[in-house]
Amino acid sequence: MINMNKKTIFSGMQPSGVITLGNYLGALKNWTTLQDEYNCLYCIVDMHAITVRQDPATLRKSSRNLLMQYIASGLNPEENIIYYQSHVPAHAELAWILNCYTYMGELSRMTQFKEKSSKHNENINAGLFTYPALMAADILLFQTDVVPVGIDQKQHLEITRDIAIRFNSIYGDVFKVPEVYLGKAGAKIMSLQDPLRKMSKSDSDVNATISLMDDPDTIVRKFKRSVTDSFAKVTFDEQNQPGISNLINIYSAVTGDSIETIEREFEGKGYGDFKLKVAEVVIEELRPIQQKFEELSKDSAYIDNIIKENAKRANYLAMKTLRKVQKKVGFPPIPK
Repeated sequence: MINMNKKTIFSGMQPSGVITLGNYLGALKNWTTLQDEYNCLYCIVDMHAITVRQDPATLRKSSRNLLMQYIASGLNPEENIIYYQSHVPAHAELAWILNCYTYMGELSRMTQFKEKSSKHNENINAGLFTYPALMAADILLFQTDVVPVGIDQKQHLEITRDIAIRFNSIYGDVFKVPEVYLGKAGAKIMSLQDPLRKMSKSDSDVNATISLMDDPDTIVRKFKRSVTDSFAKVTFDEQNQPGISNLINIYSAVTGDSIETIEREFEGKGYGDFKLKVAEVVIEELRPIQQKFEELSKDSAYIDNIIKENAKRANYLAMKTLRKVQKKVGFPPIPK
């Protein structure tokens, strides 16, 4: 089930909102290159999602769609373990134990808690505060070696490492202390309407993001409306030309062309021409993903079987760690 000669990598996405081009180019596209080199677990973190109020029917649909988008993007559900967090109870059980080894001061310093509290001040719940302990459980449960994280998640990996080291110092070598994955960095894709902010699934402005499922006409329209500047030069300059620099980043991430090559190719050309070209390469990049997603959505039995079998695989691995932790902290075993 797990190749002992390979290191284990864990990552996940929340099923709230729709996967954006930023999620795909920043993370998901790179995940497909890891499946030969690592034991990979890719989680739909639906337990994290409910720290913000969700419509139940929408959450269930979004979770299934996210799993299908994982597969449509090239993740093999037989080589990788692709599963729902809520289908593996050990996530919650380990999170409770780790809560008891995590300090209030550590949690109160977490940037994400501060940001979400300001956005959802009518629902500052305990889950939002203890979110990092659940994230630590997600990672430590599978004896994860490396975690691919963006800058906005680095703080969570740091607290995960602190918790693991603290627990190990008390009980011995229980958890692997995970490292940051230092492979090829995913592209940092910014909002099309505010290029100083990251492209986000939760953005209320539909023109700010490209969805993985957007049709060609919608993609062209959104790129045409993207914010640029008055310089009228296709030049990479994030300080003075953040909008056009963002479009260059997108074009580079999709085509593999260097920034210098792109600047030369579009020298003397206007923003209109460049925006249309960016839209064209994005449409072609997403076309096979959308076609595969459409196929998967028509095969419910296949998707149901993947959900069931991958939950079994994840549960088997998770329980190996959880039983070890339970014994260390003194929980009594169930008599045979």
